[in-house]
Amino acid sequence: MLLPYSDIDRRCSRCGKSLMVTDGVTGERFCGGCGIVITERIDSSGPELRAFSKEEYDDKARTGMPTSLAVHDMGLATIIGHENSDSTGKPLSASMKSTIKRLRTWDGRSQVHSSVDKNFRQAFSELNRLKDKLALSDSLIEKTAYIYRKALDKGLAKGRSIPGLIAAALYLACRDTGTPRTLSEVAHQINVKRKDVSRCYRLLLQELDLTMPVLDPIRCMSRIASEAGLSEKVKRQALTILEDANNMEITAGKDPMGLAAAALYLSCTISGEDTTQKVIALAAGVTEVTIRNRYKGLKESLNIIVPNKMKLKLETSF
Repeated sequence: MLLPYSDIDRRCSRCGKSLMVTDGVTGERFCGGCGIVITERIDSSGPELRAFSKEEYDDKARTGMPTSLAVHDMGLATIIGHENSDSTGKPLSASMKSTIKRLRTWDGRSQVHSSVDKNFRQAFSELNRLKDKLALSDSLIEKTAYIYRKALDKGLAKGRSIPGLIAAALYLACRDTGTPRTLSEVAHQINVKRKDVSRCYRLLLQELDLTMPVLDPIRCMSRIASEAGLSEKVKRQALTILEDANNMEITAGKDPMGLAAAALYLSCTISGEDTTQKVIALAAGVTEVTIRNRYKGLKESLNIIVPNKMKLKLETSF
């Protein structure tokens, strides 16, 4: 495959043009103007052959994992491989296999030798489990690990549970990136009491001097609608309701999840889609009373007239 390569400092010595072309098959780089070969046999750092899944891609990669804050040693440590062969590919003898096995055991133990490393390993193990349960992105996990490392540097982990502190760091990262995850949801998935996570959350805010942005209810709406099984028409109408509410500045100081749930329920009543407050409340993680209060406030502030359900049923039956 031919790839264009442009570099101002690498001009062709013959024609002076800066456009270079790289041939990934032959490993040559040549001038796209006159055809002179600039470099031969370029080393390729990409993976071997083709890969049809992430696991195959990782197996065929010539390099190891990138550095990551979500690993206790940041991915810089090395381990003894599991292949019982020497550098030439010859199998090891029985005595050497036994020796290598013992070395692998001690190598694994030496990876975690300090209390800080043990703390990081347990915390990031919990974080990886939360990543799968809450469907979180890699960038969000990296930000959570950064916050947790800052907290550990300040000595905030002393006397506090590791799961509670890593859950608070995760909720902080969600708030900072605008990811719609509630405190109750994070606490439930990590099996820690909500008040313990909330206490750690307030501690991190105070000690790390952080300021969290307000979560936009529009970003919460799609997730609630998907879990409640609502139609695209309802989502679009609820989006219009929330945009009008933001323009009128009536959303300040209110729970974003409650506002999004109320806008969806109001949209359902306008369009005649059959759903209940309980279904939307369960999807949003709020109470039905919250939905009713926000529903009433949106309807009165935006002067929305909700059609009569009985009349709507009679009209749709013909």
